Order: sequence, then structure tokens, then C-alpha cells
Amino acid sequence: MKKVRGILGTGALLFAGAASAQVKDMPGGPRVNQLNLTEGVTKIAQDIMWIHWMMLIICAVIFVGVFGVMFYSILMHRKSRGAVAAKFHEHVGVEIAWTVIPFLIVIGMALPATRTVVAMKDTSSSDLTVKVTGYQWKWGYEYIDGPAQGVKFLSNLATPREQVTGQAPRSDLYLMEVDKPLVVPVNKKVRIVLTANDVIHSWMVPDFGVKQDAMPGFLRDTWFRAEKIGTYRGQCAELCGKDHAFMPIVVDVVSQEDYDKWAADQKKALAAAADDPNKEWTKDELFARGEKVYAANCVACHQANGKGLPNTFPALDGSDKYVLGPKKDQILTVLNGHPGTAMAAFRDQLNDVEIAAVITYTRNAWSNAGKGQDPVVQPADVKALR
Repeated sequence: MKKVRGILGTGALLFAGAASAQVKDMPGGPRVNQLNLTEGVTKIAQDIMWIHWMMLIICAVIFVGVFGVMFYSILMHRKSRGAVAAKFHEHVGVEIAWTVIPFLIVIGMALPATRTVVAMKDTSSSDLTVKVTGYQWKWGYEYIDGPAQGVKFLSNLATPREQVTGQAPRSDLYLMEVDKPLVVPVNKKVRIVLTANDVIHSWMVPDFGVKQDAMPGFLRDTWFRAEKIGTYRGQCAELCGKDHAFMPIVVDVVSQEDYDKWAADQKKALAAAADDPNKEWTKDELFARGEKVYAANCVACHQANGKGLPNTFPALDGSDKYVLGPKKDQILTVLNGHPGTAMAAFRDQLNDVEIAAVITYTRNAWSNAGKGQDPVVQPADVKALR
């Protein structure tokens, strides 16, 4: 029996060792078995960790002191030892002590915490401003000034759906990788102006010591100054709906030289990919473009096969009411969303060409091919109804 137990124990240890060997620290993200706060790469993040440990130590000393005196008194001055309680109504020294000492402790804890909170809110004199918009379920970035002024894009989850559904092995960056990260220069004060398109989101990057809610109809701001080049990861930290866990944040901190080059490349790419809503597109062009738009914006809710999610998102495959019906109703639904449902409005997220393309894709994909009315929707059709 002991031999069997030994074999089982050895097997369990080997299995645990093999499992732990497969799990690695995430670059720019959490470490394996991490219990402490991240040290971070900004002064604010480092101050947060220092305050955390300072308060933890003060609270631990108070705990040990108070309960130590209490248990000592219970043990050494118990009735069985003949102890007799002293009788007095007041003691000026004790009253001064239990008023002044806690006051000094609170001041000692509050001063550095207040100083850090004030610094967190001071977004003045920034070197770069980026507007960040939370969507269900992705982040939108727009550079307001600097070399990349005018550059804007959506940052979507890049983890393959096969990993999400459990059909493929999961990578070390599972649910923490995006197709387009936010890129900022090192040692520059970056002001983040936050809002949301639908519900409350929260932009959080632990290595920067940043966590700020993004609220519809409001502009809120925060800032960070990354002191080390690298890739840093975070997540939406406000429960925002079905795919809350699928909207990660990735920030690439690069040198000023690399940032200037990236900004120039982005501007060239935007100019080259500028969509002309007045151009007459072919069906094949719209279908190919729409397939990419659908994968980036629609597949999470309506599924890759167009079957939707029961009782949540309707199927697009075989939808007589919208997809196979007159194009006007589907265009208006994509532009404005559908009141009373989880269907979001995409008028601010997608341009006329992208909306026309994704609608054309849904009208010709799966079993919809060759069926229904208006198989091709041109950008001019969307522009007319916008």
C-alpha cells in the first residue's frame, strides 16, 4: 500500500511539474503564481506599490500590538490568578494617547496616498493625447496630437476563436493579444481621454498604475509615463456584457525614433487604404472585405457560421426579415443598432465601405448565397441612409 501511495505521489508531482512547465510568465502581463502587485514601469505604479506595503505593515503592527496586549491581559490578569480589575472613571494620559496616536497614524497614511492620487489626476503638460473609446467589445484609439495626429483604429481581440471554444491549444497570450496595439513613445507623458459608445468600460494597465472608467456621454482622462521600452497588457476592468473578458489592452512602448517611424507608416497606410464611398465596388471585392469586417466585429455574437446565439443574437444565416429582405432595413440596423436588444450601433465604428461590405458578405455567405433581395449593397447606399 505504501508503495502504491509513493507511486501515486510521484506521479502527481511529475504531472504538476509538467503542467507548471507549460505555463510561462506573460510578457507585459501577470506572472505565474504572482501574489504581489506589479512593480510597474511608471512612477505612479511604483508609488502605489510602496503605499500598499506601507499601509500593510502599519496595519500589521497595529494588529499585533492590539491583539497582543488583549491576549496578554486575558492570560495574565484572569480571575483564576486572583487579578482584581482597577476602578477609575477617566485617565487624561490614556485619553490623549488614544486620540493623538491614531490621528498621527491616519495622517501618516493619508499624506502619501493623497499625494499619489493628486498626481494620478494631474494630466496637464502632456506630450501626447490619445482618445480611447470603449465598445462592446473592443477598444478604439484616436491620436489627437503629435506625429500620429489623425491616426485612429480599432483594437480587437486576436486570440483565435478555436482557442476560445476549446478546440485548439491555448497560447501563453490567451485572451491578452490584439490585432492592433496602442503605440506610444518611452519617457513621454501620455494623456488618455476616455469615453464609451454603449456601456461603462474601464481601461486598466497594471504596469502603468492606470485604471479609469470609460462612461458613455462623458470624457474622463488619466495619464502615464512609461519609463521602459516593452509591451504591456491590461483588460477592461468593468463588467460590460457577454464578452467582457474578450477586450484586452496592449500597449507597445517604443523609442521616440521608432514611434515617429510608426506614425509615418500609419499615415501612409491610412492614405493608401482611404475608402471612397462613391466608388462602385464589385460583388467579389465587397465579399472579401466584408468577410474580414465580419470576423473583427460580428463573429463574437453571430458566430462564424452565422447561426447566432439562441435567445441572445439572431441567426443571420437564413434571416428572411433582414439579411434576405430589402437592404434598407439591414443598413439601418447596422448603422443605428436595434433598440431593446444587444445589437450595437456601428455608425461610428465602421465607415460606409465597411458597412456595405459586411452586409454584402452576410447576404452571400453560408446558405444565403443566391437567395433574397439586393445581394449587393454599395457604399453609396449606406451613405444615403447615414
